Amino acid sequence: MSNPVTEKWTEIKTLIESIDLDIHKNAAGNASAGIRARKGLRLLKAQAAELVKITVELDKQKKLSR
Repeated sequence: MSNPVTEKWTEIKTLIESIDLDIHKNAAGNASAGIRARKGLRLLKAQAAELVKITVELDKQKKLSR
């Protein structure tokens, strides 16, 4: 059985790696990479918010099961 928190965290780490590549390309002058990096950062923000929701929900469930 997989844990939803670790699954989401793995997705976020993968996203960060791809953003990192685009940030470095943009710093070297690639404008298209800058567009991809900004899009990725917006997606990262949404994914982080989703991770927070998952962890809060799991914590609530644990409290109720006590």
